[in-house]
Amino acid sequence: MAISTHRTFRGPARRRLLAGSASAALLAWSAPVLAQDDTAIAQDGVVESEAIVVTGSRIRRDPSAESAPRTVVEEGVVEDRGFTSAAEALNQLTANTPQLNQADNSGESSGSGQQFPNLFGLGTGRTLTLVNGRRMVTTSSGLGDAQVDANIIPLGLLDRVEVVQGGGAAVYGSDAIAGVVNYVLKDEFEGIELDGQTGISSRGDYHTYSLRGTAGTNFADGRGNVAVDLGYAKSPILQFGDRPLSALGRLTVTNPLDTGPNDGIPSVRELLNAAFWPFNANGVLFNTPAPFTTSLVQADGVPLQFAPDGSLQAFDPGNDVGIPFASGGDGFSYTDLVGLRTGVERITGNLIARYDISDTVTVRAEGLYARTEGDEIPQGQSRSILNFGTYAGPVQFNIANPFLSDEARATLSAAKPGFAQGAPIFLSKYFFDLTPSNTQTNKAETYRGVLGVEGDFSAGWRDFYWSVSGSYARVDGAQRRWDVDNAKYANAIDAVTSGGDIVCAINADDDPSNDDPACAPINPFGNGNVSAAAQQYVSVRAGLDYTNEQVDLLATLGGDLFELPGGTAQFSLAYEHRDESVDFIPLEANRLGLFGGGTMEQAQSGGYNTDEISGELLIPIVDYGMGVPLIEMLELSAAGRYVDNSIAGKEEVWDLGLRWRPVDGVTLRASRSRNFRAPTLTQLFAPTSVTLDSAGRDPCDADRINNGPNPDVRYANCLALFEANPGFGVDADGANAGDSAAERLAGFQSPTENFSRADITTGGNPDLRNEVSDTLTYGIVVQPAFIPGLTISADRIEIDLEDGLSPFTTADFAAACYDNVDPDPAVCDAFTRLASPDGLSPGGTILTGTTTTFNAGIVKYRGEVYAIDYSFAPGDGAYGRFHVGANATHNTLATTSVTGETFVRTDGTIQRPEWQGRFNLDWADGPVRVSYQAFYLDDAKAAPDATIENNPNPFIDSNLTHSISAQLDAGAMTFRFGVDNFTDEEPSYPQISYGDILGRRFWVGAKIRM
Repeated sequence: MAISTHRTFRGPARRRLLAGSASAALLAWSAPVLAQDDTAIAQDGVVESEAIVVTGSRIRRDPSAESAPRTVVEEGVVEDRGFTSAAEALNQLTANTPQLNQADNSGESSGSGQQFPNLFGLGTGRTLTLVNGRRMVTTSSGLGDAQVDANIIPLGLLDRVEVVQGGGAAVYGSDAIAGVVNYVLKDEFEGIELDGQTGISSRGDYHTYSLRGTAGTNFADGRGNVAVDLGYAKSPILQFGDRPLSALGRLTVTNPLDTGPNDGIPSVRELLNAAFWPFNANGVLFNTPAPFTTSLVQADGVPLQFAPDGSLQAFDPGNDVGIPFASGGDGFSYTDLVGLRTGVERITGNLIARYDISDTVTVRAEGLYARTEGDEIPQGQSRSILNFGTYAGPVQFNIANPFLSDEARATLSAAKPGFAQGAPIFLSKYFFDLTPSNTQTNKAETYRGVLGVEGDFSAGWRDFYWSVSGSYARVDGAQRRWDVDNAKYANAIDAVTSGGDIVCAINADDDPSNDDPACAPINPFGNGNVSAAAQQYVSVRAGLDYTNEQVDLLATLGGDLFELPGGTAQFSLAYEHRDESVDFIPLEANRLGLFGGGTMEQAQSGGYNTDEISGELLIPIVDYGMGVPLIEMLELSAAGRYVDNSIAGKEEVWDLGLRWRPVDGVTLRASRSRNFRAPTLTQLFAPTSVTLDSAGRDPCDADRINNGPNPDVRYANCLALFEANPGFGVDADGANAGDSAAERLAGFQSPTENFSRADITTGGNPDLRNEVSDTLTYGIVVQPAFIPGLTISADRIEIDLEDGLSPFTTADFAAACYDNVDPDPAVCDAFTRLASPDGLSPGGTILTGTTTTFNAGIVKYRGEVYAIDYSFAPGDGAYGRFHVGANATHNTLATTSVTGETFVRTDGTIQRPEWQGRFNLDWADGPVRVSYQAFYLDDAKAAPDATIENNPNPFIDSNLTHSISAQLDAGAMTFRFGVDNFTDEEPSYPQISYGDILGRRFWVGAKIRM
């Protein structure tokens, strides 16, 4: 039988006993708990709590004695709900914005397969992740934030997940702005557990599997313990067509019925069964390289396309609503553009060991290995008429192409007489068969080892505790996909007949210097006709290898200071040294620019080290029994941290806390803190590349000169620019060179807004500095003595962030430059303009630009978190034991500015609905447990600026899903089963991610204990 053992010891062993007692009391009735404040309630209703180290402080204290709100997800919740990853446990928190690895309707892919905590929607990089109170290495590929994938956490040894909402940087350092997530692993484990689970949707798809084995044993007469956990889990790729709502193929297009901005008629309308009519997987035929239906090759007035086998057949462009979309028809379905859900496969291994050298000194060790792989379907190989003149343009062929059948030649010659004399026809298609696979894989292998010593000692009446630990962690990641070598594709698509065989034209001409014996010709007609040899010839492996490394040394000392009337003042000191490094190595094809637009990516590496000193004080002013009116308890806390980062520089952050109990059962709490986030290695050292692209919106363009947050400032800055540069605003033909600056500005139209004519440099920014936030939390905890087992809490969270690490595009730099009275020179230097017309573009057109990370963002968040936790046993347990739990987040303000000037409010939108709530009802009686859960999303705006004038569905309905599960404890075996979303509730139309797109799902599992 698997058990946890505890013995009577001083020092570390005693702390384990106290921690175990608190957890046991929390789960006294063996039902899952998701509590806002994890105070232990004894059978008689008396509050029991022991001093342990809990997330949010390194001082050993009562687990309920927190000045900032803390939520705990217990192991029982994970088991009862049938969760197969720690990410699912995190998604139980309404303050967390789930990362679902799911596409929306934007055409973007479904993600890498990694899942990160994101408290209050402030960004995954602003929530710090810990394992047993220690920082984890970044697992992501580094195109932005420092993030830790929740998939790597082993469930077999997971005891609970503790989440501090709001701040934490003074205690733990960088990234703890929105809060801290701490995965607490079991202190020790004895026995063997084997666990397996499988699931399937009510539509017969989305098969999921998980297997886990956990084993542990005591040794040396109980002074030591070692435990190992191995786990495997898998979930599949899901397509848009696999679910009714996403299969609608919905998008919006221009509404011809719209008459103006105040007519109550949306400027766009819904298009269902949307398709890209100018191309498909078989190949659509055009007489000229222009995406107009009048350009389609037609036979007797009927447009033509190839059939899958390469013959010709009629083509229905559908209900054309403009370039490039149609409703219905034979065009490329919008639902086939990307995958809906990323498939994830993961293997985890974890080892935990401890040995009591003496009653007061313990050695601990941890080892973690995780291998995760996410398979997604990104946008693939489109060679369409929409991209004429580029590497991705249509296939041009003539009557001599040897893959054409005689029947096709005759039909095309009749449809286009010039074809018989060698004139080209343009084939617009999406190749599913040009590469061996159309999926993209993201792999990450994480290694982590921790070795530490901890202990207790006494000096006089004072008790102290200390720890010293070191950890090494490394992530080896790889992104892989198949792409097409532009030069080899050009060779292979040009096929001729030579000696009775179809060969590449370069091998059939009279110049042997051009020959490429490996070249295999491409048959572009139809679908599935590209040979394996041609695939092998044109395909190249594309992607990136990356390595993240972390070395961390941590030493702590804590204990008693002096006696006060309210109790013993306590302290904690900590010193931490951390080295972080990263390497980005693009594959050879990426470095050579063989595919895409020819961008040559560069390898990059970098690192930093940081030395940090922190301290905490806990000062009890008044305690129970002192007889102070309206002050049964009063406690102050303070924390400070000094940071010396070798790149980002020095920073000082702090945290002040207050807890006040005016009457029995009511506690008021508040905290004020200053927190920070250092720039990540990837933000500093991401690989640099230069590509020809559009510059985005230009504030000085005539269409935008009178817009922006400060129109007068924008106009004045742009006018001064044009006055200082006589060539700015002069047309490409130089016709208005004599006009005044105001006249040239009034007529200025920037072509790089819509066309790829600017050299855009993308990469890291080594000049970044820390972003800093101020956080205020205050709230109340009610535990009425007349209702034993009931805890109610409500807390306000206010976060103000400045110097935010923002992803800046050229358009962002331009806006920040011209919308400020005194702009930062570095902002205006991030782009350049054409000095005078070049015959193609007018003077003043943005010539070069930058995409990078920049310190300019401002974030303001306001909201509340609420929780109710109630356990009771009616009839002295005759009807079993019940647990009612509810938690909710109320978002009242969430406003963000990338540039520091233009703000966007997302509270009350589907990104941050005003209310999110989760309700749990659990019942246990003997060996049986039944759990019900409801999850609620409030009605919300579709987007921050959504109105009936710009959106046919500006308001999204609320969404409510229900799930139920049950467990039966049959001694050595426990059986569980459940139905998630048992009413098969779809997401709220038309947002496929506002709710549960997976629908009704059944799962069944079993655990064997030995």
